[in-house]
Amino acid sequence: MTETTRESEPAWRPDELRGDPHANADKPTKVRDMFAAIAGSYDVNNRVHSLWRDQAWRREAVRTAGVKPGDEVLDCACGTGDLTQAFAKTRATRVVGLDFTPEMLEIAKKKKTRAAHGGKIEYIEGDAQQLPFESGSFDVVSIAFGIRNVQEPERALGEFARVLRPGGRLVVLEFGTPKFRPLRVFNDLYCGRVMPRTATLISRDRSGAYHYLPKSVSTFLSRAEMQRAMVRAGFSDVLSRGMTMGICVCYRGLKSGDSC
Repeated sequence: MTETTRESEPAWRPDELRGDPHANADKPTKVRDMFAAIAGSYDVNNRVHSLWRDQAWRREAVRTAGVKPGDEVLDCACGTGDLTQAFAKTRATRVVGLDFTPEMLEIAKKKKTRAAHGGKIEYIEGDAQQLPFESGSFDVVSIAFGIRNVQEPERALGEFARVLRPGGRLVVLEFGTPKFRPLRVFNDLYCGRVMPRTATLISRDRSGAYHYLPKSVSTFLSRAEMQRAMVRAGFSDVLSRGMTMGICVCYRGLKSGDSC
């Protein structure tokens, strides 16, 4: 799809978001075009609309991964590289960021040149559902706010298990639903009504990205369903922890048969 087409046609039309966007057969193309359109303003919108909590969530993901000296890390759906860079600050020897949107990777690569630990980082264009790595290549695999954007989440989870070494850890960050009812009502209002308007204004987006976001969260796997999907994919000792009163959830799983 050309840049002219991206600008003239939204990736997500309003009628497509009345139902379940995950059931759209053209979802991969739409998600790629959507992220291409918002790449330049992605970081600022993350900061503003998470109320500056997004970086704290990523730091917690790194702590949960328990990176050891010499570990190799794969950060899938790395976007502009925030989590990739956070892993590079650990004692890992190699950190690979993978994403299927070239425009996001271009920003990540520019940020790498300014990062103190940028020498550890390598960026690759690729699909989380078909990872271009041999089995047992990594000690840690992570994905932050990206698992709901792939066409087949369980296929991606299976790939994460395949590329992990014995003792390997998977860490997933994803949005959740607060249990406290007043907060849940506020979160639904903020994400469903306020954020789509303000984020669209900041980004000058015409792709429908910030209308897709709340719909993709509300129609995605629940916390319990996500944990079951990780178990089916081959992970054991699957844990989840809510952060910021349940707005974000951090999942961790070990390869079946491995000890912590």
